[in-house]
Amino acid sequence: MAGVKEPIEVKFRLSDGTDIGPSKYDPNTTVAALKEFVLARWPQDKEIAPKTVNDVKLINVGRILENSRTLAESRVPVGEVPGSVITMHVVVRPPQSKNSEKQQSNSPKPNRCGCTIL
Repeated sequence: MAGVKEPIEVKFRLSDGTDIGPSKYDPNTTVAALKEFVLARWPQDKEIAPKTVNDVKLINVGRILENSRTLAESRVPVGEVPGSVITMHVVVRPPQSKNSEKQQSNSPKPNRCGCTIL
């Protein structure tokens, strides 16, 4: 079985509990390509939607996956059942408006102890 690269079945869980997939992927598929897949199949009825792959984070077993890594490199086989579907969680970076950036720069910042000085 070593050296055999069987397709890996993955579904993507959105924050509201809906799923995209499952679909099978070659183990050499990059995380960036998976993000493109998610972006292309994003449900149109969602209030928050990513605009680019940079707005999407994929999380597998609590780890944020890096764009340049492959699916095989990003897997955590501990606890996986052979032939099962891997669930990756999708987090979308909320859109930044120019007003919110200004508010953040003008708002008081906490000091080293975490206290906010007004």
